[in-house]
Amino acid sequence: MAAPEHPRSNQPPAADTGPWRQLALLIRLPNLLIMALCLLLVRKALLLPDAPWSVVLDPSFALLALAALSVAAGGYIINDYYDVKIDAINRPDRLVVGKAVNRRHAMVAHLLLSGLGVLVSGALSPLLGLVNLGSALLLWGYSVRFKRVALVGNVSIAALTAALVLLPELQLRVGTKPVWLYALAAFLLTVVREIVKDIEDMRGDAAHDCRTLPLVVGVLRSKWVAGFFLACLVVLVLGVEKVLVEAEHWALGLWLLLLVLLPLGWLAAQLRRADRRRHFAQLSTGCKLVMLAGVLSMLLVG
Repeated sequence: MAAPEHPRSNQPPAADTGPWRQLALLIRLPNLLIMALCLLLVRKALLLPDAPWSVVLDPSFALLALAALSVAAGGYIINDYYDVKIDAINRPDRLVVGKAVNRRHAMVAHLLLSGLGVLVSGALSPLLGLVNLGSALLLWGYSVRFKRVALVGNVSIAALTAALVLLPELQLRVGTKPVWLYALAAFLLTVVREIVKDIEDMRGDAAHDCRTLPLVVGVLRSKWVAGFFLACLVVLVLGVEKVLVEAEHWALGLWLLLLVLLPLGWLAAQLRRADRRRHFAQLSTGCKLVMLAGVLSMLLVG
């Protein structure tokens, strides 16, 4: 098994880009946009399929989305705050905190965004406030400690991803089963991606005494663990496919077959062969694309 390669990038350093580019890098703007899309599709396609857009885009939902995205943005910032030295090795082209943004200012931004998210969601309902408070605390714990512990950090981020999918359901209490299936699928795929990212980032993690899964059990065993969660996801999707075929729901069934199930098979094959850092970077990107396809499949649920 070859060692992961040193990261290379042709992108300019974050500190050399404009302030808006730096902000987008700091809060992971593309990820936040996908989260917002996920929240919207869960509410419209899964929970309120027959409701007019005036109901779907109710101010309470806008506040829920603002709260969730604020907590997520705060989590990205605090993660960068504690990972300055690691990111300088793993992702020097995307290093913002400590170069373009003062560390003290980053901490203040984290506290303000996380506090805003918890307060806004708490004003909507105590349950939502508790969920976002728990999410903010888990993100802080992940940044400080959990991500450096084998599998604990991976499962923590996966649980937060599943919680995001469930937020609209926790607000409306509709009791729609597909929401929970999507949340479970998001959990499983996120665990796979987080393990793959840990393998990709071994060099920087090892230099700063992290105890991530590949550093504890090795790359080969980590691939087996990721493969287990990937197999669980494939079984889940196959079960959904069976139900869709029996219900003659061909549009959604074909979408899941072509854009989710077959790509999952490709990911499994690539995971088996991967032994270079670039291979694991490709796998991470593949996981993101499959997740996006899964989110968009909500449009065909009705």
